[in-house]
Amino acid sequence: MTDGPRQRSSTAGSAKDAAGEESGGKVALKKEIGLVSACGIIVGNIIGSGIFVSPKGVMENASSVGVALFVWIITGIITAIGALCYAELGVTIPKSGGDYSYVKDIFGGLAGFLRLWIAVLVIYPTNQAVIALTFSNYVLQPLFPTCFPPESGLRLLAAVCLLLLTWVNCSSVRWATRVQDIFTAGKLLALALIIIMGIVQICKGDYYWLEPANAFEPFQDYDVGLIALAFLQGSFAYGGWNFLNYVTEELVDPYPNDVCVTR
Repeated sequence: MTDGPRQRSSTAGSAKDAAGEESGGKVALKKEIGLVSACGIIVGNIIGSGIFVSPKGVMENASSVGVALFVWIITGIITAIGALCYAELGVTIPKSGGDYSYVKDIFGGLAGFLRLWIAVLVIYPTNQAVIALTFSNYVLQPLFPTCFPPESGLRLLAAVCLLLLTWVNCSSVRWATRVQDIFTAGKLLALALIIIMGIVQICKGDYYWLEPANAFEPFQDYDVGLIALAFLQGSFAYGGWNFLNYVTEELVDPYPNDVCVTR
């Protein structure tokens, strides 16, 4: 009499356990990043401090307006090709982690570890330090109109900015994407104002250096090393096109979103 109920109870328990393994056995990141936020990540990282700092370096090292425009076009094409390749990698290997995940899956754990070690200790800290120092310089410069801001103030404000953004990213992905969207809108507005002012100056007739006869007139001797530095500055301004692949697992629908953002 008791064998039947015991057997039914055991069967029900095993079915419940199996259902639990299917639904909650896999640990994964929450899919909270949609198409708009994904675009915000890409645009917000590309339109960073580089686009407001690099044009000066590109112009100084290119030695002429025509060569500077050529540098911007070539670096833009290279960036577009890299973004398309990364979009394919993102949908082929749908894992968060970006470069680390791809290097680890293709070349093995040691190569992945070395790539991650270099990125954590060298690449990302220096990039974030440059961005934070540029932000603090822009914030403090109006307070010191006749001189340069003090170095201690720049470093302190940059450190506070880095700590605040680190806390936001550790607290919530949703908060991080909202902050990213807000700052992206601000940077787009700033770029729009710069572009509008440039168009106004062109309409006033200030386009002497854009004329073909004057575009390649050098204001200093051409130098291969300086032109190489101009390409480096242009590439830095486009940096950030691969950041979406670091959160691939958090995209709501990775394949169409990754492809749409890249296109």
